[in-house]
Parts: sequence; structure tokens; C-alpha cells
Amino acid sequence: MANKVPITVAHGDGIGPEIMDASLRIITAAGADVEFETIEIGEKAYLAGHNSGIAPSAWASLRRTHVFFKAPITTPQGGGYKSLNVTARKTLGLYANVRPCVSYHPFVATKHPKMDLVIVRENEEDLYAGIEHRQTDEVYQCLKLISRPGSEKIIRYAFEYARANGRKKVTAFTKDNIMKMTDGLFHKIFDEIAADYPDLVNEHWIVDIGSAKMADTPEDFDVIVLPNLYGDVLSDVAAQIAGSVGLAGSANIGEGAAMFEAIHGSAPRRAGQNLANPSGLLLGGVMMLVHIGQPEVAERVHNAWLRTLEEGIHTYDVYRRGVETGVSKQEVGTREFADAVIARLGQNPETLPAVTYAAGNGIPLAKYVQAPPAKRELVGVDIFLFNRDKNPNTLGDAVTQVGVSEGMQLTMVSNRGLKVYPNGSPETFCTDHWRCRFFAKERGTPIQPTQIISLLNRMQAAGFDFIKTENLYYFDGESAFSGGQGE
Repeated sequence: MANKVPITVAHGDGIGPEIMDASLRIITAAGADVEFETIEIGEKAYLAGHNSGIAPSAWASLRRTHVFFKAPITTPQGGGYKSLNVTARKTLGLYANVRPCVSYHPFVATKHPKMDLVIVRENEEDLYAGIEHRQTDEVYQCLKLISRPGSEKIIRYAFEYARANGRKKVTAFTKDNIMKMTDGLFHKIFDEIAADYPDLVNEHWIVDIGSAKMADTPEDFDVIVLPNLYGDVLSDVAAQIAGSVGLAGSANIGEGAAMFEAIHGSAPRRAGQNLANPSGLLLGGVMMLVHIGQPEVAERVHNAWLRTLEEGIHTYDVYRRGVETGVSKQEVGTREFADAVIARLGQNPETLPAVTYAAGNGIPLAKYVQAPPAKRELVGVDIFLFNRDKNPNTLGDAVTQVGVSEGMQLTMVSNRGLKVYPNGSPETFCTDHWRCRFFAKERGTPIQPTQIISLLNRMQAAGFDFIKTENLYYFDGESAFSGGQGE
């Protein structure tokens, strides 16, 4: 018993308990050398007053085992409840979300019979930092945070994953033609790291056309690495066009812990009916077995599952009727599907390629090394105002008078990112949220924080309602802020 690998298990909500029971039965029958510790998460924890969906006592198990096998949960609507997935990923440092998306043609319906790609998604930052504010009557904001260490870790992981798994190409998707600094940093780091892997092909796509290409010809991609939000959206798209979101497993990997799950939700409408397909969670369990160093057991489970699919033993979501009855032979429930997989342990598929996993657990990663600090110079400030008067010229003329005596001058007023003063377009629709950009009279000349404080005091005295400031810097002599559209 002492040699068994401890794993923290959560049965979740909705269909979670059913598909977890099925998955654990299969993994145990396959000979996994593990022992399970069960914790309570999800709806019951939320309703007990734990807004993150997990009781504080459950963290002790996760910190002891470092491996979390989690069924889907239900997050109650309203009430300020936070996503448990986001909380777990960030608390445990699970920076890499790995989602293989494979077609199982002809046994699972798909328009892409040759599809076999892996989405590697950054898991901790981007818009999922969750920093949002309502700033005016009409405008809300969400902060997109992209860091060098976060980008370096996920991009290097993608290249190491590709190399370790015999993949040939790594592709990055960003929107750096618009978000030139945040997505631009991700793209820049991708190019830097790609140079360390001359054995792998690398390419970059703008995320919109790259997504269209992936949906049309996914066989042209191998490993795709993306910032958090794009990765979340496109991994679901990729799983669905491969055959079904219900068949996709997911690994969340960090330096000291890992979490494994299905990518779908708790489907409460299907709960308790012995209908749900356990395949997504089971394949997450296969990834877990590889991670804990039991690749032979992972192969037994995965190949038995493939053989079950081949023999046409399908749950309702995969079962096909009518002209395609030659593919699906028997429609079964959750328990019966698990029984069928267990009965085929030790067998390999005959049409689909058998799966093999290499020994060893974990992917080697270089530790992040912080670069020497850049020379940082304060050269200006953006002051954001709440003002219900929608005339930019009236506002701009009034603000211009405030900054003059502070050795600073107003250079631009923008609304929703577009310059509207001076010389704005009368057709532009404006909200009640304005950005006023100030520089020293000789642009590029460094200023002092006291000048900004004095400027804010003068603006308050003049009756302006400022809601936020952003300092403008040069780093090593280069502008470190975006221009306004039309500036």
C-alpha cells in the first residue's frame, strides 16, 4: 500500500459522480497502482459558503498528493461565485492546459478523418486574470495581462511536449496586429524560443484566420500554443470538429502539481440517468497515468477504449442510427460502457492505430531567469474621466487649460481607444468614458510623479471626475504604451 501513488479525487456535480465512478472502475481494473483520496467540491461547497467551490480543508489533500482527478462541477448562478477551475489552476500553478483533439473516423462521426492535433493553452493569465471594473454608467473594463515568464513557460512547454511526443510542428495563434504589446510579446517570445528547437517546424497565425484554417483543415496543424482565452475557445472548437467535446480529456500541468479532467461541463439535465459518456474524463485519466509514471496502464486503458469504439459499443451521444447503423452496434449506458472497456483490457484496436506511451513522467523545463531591469523613464500619464457630456471638443478645451502650469500638456483625448480631440470626426459615437493623455511640453522628456499628483489635484479642483490613471513609460528608450487609434 505504501508504494501506491496517492491521487485526490472529486466526483463533482451533475453527471460527475457517474462518469467518475466509471472511470475509476476502468483505471483500477487496468492495474493502476494508485490510491484515491476523496474531497468535496462544487455545488455543495459553494452553497456551504465557500465562494471558490472548495473547502479550505480540501487543499491539504491536494498539497499532499499533487495530483487532482476532477469530475465536472456546477457553479451556481449569481452570488459572486468564482470558477473553481480558475482558482485551482492559479493556486497550484497549473500553467499548461493540454488538450489532445483526435478524430476516430469512421467510428465517431467527423468531417475531419485525419485530425490529430494538441492544443497547449496558457492557463493563468491573459483575460482570465479576472480583473474587471465598472468605471462609468456606460463602460466596463477587463484587464488583459500577458507576462514574459507566463509566455516563456507555456511556449517552451509546447515545444518540449512536441519533441517528447514525436510531433513535428508548433504553431502560435495571436492577434498581435491589433494588440501589439500584449499579443505582440507572446509572438516575440514564441520566435525567440522556436530558435532553440531547429528540429521542429514553427509558424505563427493571426488568430482569426488561423481559427478558420484549423476548422477547415485541422490536419495541417500539430501542436498549437495560445494565450488563455483563445486557447479556451479553440480547444472546444477543435474537440467538437474532431467528433465530440464529450470525448476530450484535459491535463493541467504545473511544476509541482497537476489536474486532470474532461473538458465538458456537468450536464445536470443528464444526471442520474445512466446516459453520460465517461470518455472525456477517462482520457483525462489516461493522461494522468502517463503523468504519474504508469504508461503501460495508460496504454491498456486507452487501447481497450479504442477497441470498444471500434466494436460499435457506444453511448447515446456517439451512437448513430439509420444509414450508418454499420458503425454503431449497441447503445449502452455509462455503467455498461465501462463494463465493455474493462472486458477489452489487454486488447488493441484493429482499425484505429494502437496507442503507445513512453516511460517517464514530466517534461523537462528550463527555469525562468529574470532579466536585468530595463531603464524605465516616466514620460506622461493617461487620465481617464467620467463625463456625461458627449462633446469631445468642449471637454478637450476645458482639460487643456488644467495641465499647462504643471509643465505638461494635453496631447489627445480618446473615447473607446479612438482619438476624438483635437481634430476628431463629428460622426464618432462617444460614451461617458474618456482618456486624456498628457506629456511634458517637450515630448519624451522625463517627468516626476509629483507633477502627476499636482495635475490630478488641479483636475479635481476644476471639477473633473477622474476614475483611473495609467503612467506612460519608456523602457530602455522605447515607447512602452500604445498610441490612440488615429493619433
